This record gives sequence, structure tokens and C-alpha cells, in this order.
Amino acid sequence: MQLNVDNKVAVVTGGTRGLGLYCAEAFVENGIKTIFITSRKAKACEEAKKHLEDLAKKNGKSVEVVAIPADLAVEEQAQNFAKEVEKRVDKIDILVANAGATWGAPLEDHNVAAIKKVVNLNFVAVYHSIQLFTPLLEKAASVGDPSRIVIMSSIISLATNDIVGTYGYLGSKAAASHLGRNLAVQFAPRHINVNSILPGFFPTKMANGLIEVAGKGLTETNPRGRLGESEDLKAALLFLCSKQANYINGVDLSVDGGARLNLPAAHF
Repeated sequence: MQLNVDNKVAVVTGGTRGLGLYCAEAFVENGIKTIFITSRKAKACEEAKKHLEDLAKKNGKSVEVVAIPADLAVEEQAQNFAKEVEKRVDKIDILVANAGATWGAPLEDHNVAAIKKVVNLNFVAVYHSIQLFTPLLEKAASVGDPSRIVIMSSIISLATNDIVGTYGYLGSKAAASHLGRNLAVQFAPRHINVNSILPGFFPTKMANGLIEVAGKGLTETNPRGRLGESEDLKAALLFLCSKQANYINGVDLSVDGGARLNLPAAHF
């Protein structure tokens, strides 16, 4: 079975670091023709673009990497990002709605502004990105190989024992997953599959603070006894975006080693 994304076009929001960069790497390593990535910071875009181009060369792939700075939580910048993509391509096959943020604090110290900021990026911007790119996704869609939307959610969306007070994060990720389930039904007649990946704890810049607070509990209670690795996420993403997964629609795919079944108890 050959799982690949040969000659396709993908957009990965927040694709310059962490899980988003893993997603971009998976596409570059496995046949993507053109990939668009974005981040708030121009320097991060430049560095990720070079990294992905070097990775393509190393793997003997010819890939066009386009990096466009944009804060997707700002409506106008999200619109401009979509317009820049549309200038370069007439369709896209894959949208990975990955850009996100988190914040943790005890309930008494967790101000409403932090909640709004996280929800605006993790949910509102995900919705807006999907809305903006739906026309280009439709143009690439077919019965035999639907276009794909992959929402990067989190196993925290299933958890009821938040250990560090990430109230905006867990609420926004649950909302994003539920949005995905709804859109999977609505978009199916338009030949667009919508699925969510629910990663567990992966060492990334955004997750490292939580991992440090949680300590050994995250690995000791994980049935697999470890944190996530880049290849774990890449394999799941590549499968969902491959032709072989054209009948997979509306799923919440946990990539966590079973951690969601045995998370440590919350304590404040």
C-alpha cells in the first residue's frame, strides 16, 4: 500500500513549528507538489521554508514551498493569506487547520482576556480558515479522491481532568472537533472529507510548559510509556490525506498512545 500525496497542493496553518511543521514535513517527504505554510512571524516563515526545501532536496523531491506571514486570529490577515494562496494556485487538495495557542492558570487567576485570545485562534480562526479555503477545496474535489480538511484538535478535548487550568484550550479544541464532525456531514456531498486529529502530549514549544508541570505523570500513566514523536503524527496525517482513506470521514483520531484512557487526576 503506497500512502502518499503525490502532486497535490496543501495549506498548513501554523506550519512553521511544532505539530504544524511535522505535518508540513510529512507532505514534503511524501510527494506534495506545492505547500503553503503560515505563521505570525516572518522570520519563522523564512526559516521553515528553508528547512522544508532542504528536506525536499534530501529526499529527492521537487516541492514548491510558499511561506506567508499572517496572524489568522486577525480577520483581515486571514483573508489576505487566502488571497495570496489563490493568486498562486487555482485549487487545493488539503487544508490542515493547525494554528493554535494555549494558556494555563488556576481558575481564580485565569482572566477572560486569555480565554478570548485562545478561543479566537483555536476555534474562530479554524472556522474562518475553512470558510476561506472551501472554494479552492471544492475545485480539487472528486468522488474517487475527495479533498481533505484535517483539524488539529487535542486529546484534551476529551479530558475532564485538566491538570494545569487550560480552560480556553480544552474548550476551544472540543469546539473545533465538534465543528469537524458537523462539517463532515455538510461537506460530504461536495466531496470534501473532514477529520480531526487529537494528538496527545508531544514535546513542542507550546506543550513543553505543560509537560514540565505534569512531570513524569504523563509518561508513567501513558499505556505506551512515552510521549509522542513526530513520526506518530506524520503517519496518521498521511493516511487521512491519502487516496486509501477516501471513505474515512468525520472521525476524531487520537494519536496519544492511549493516554486519554488513563490521564493523571487533576489537583490544584
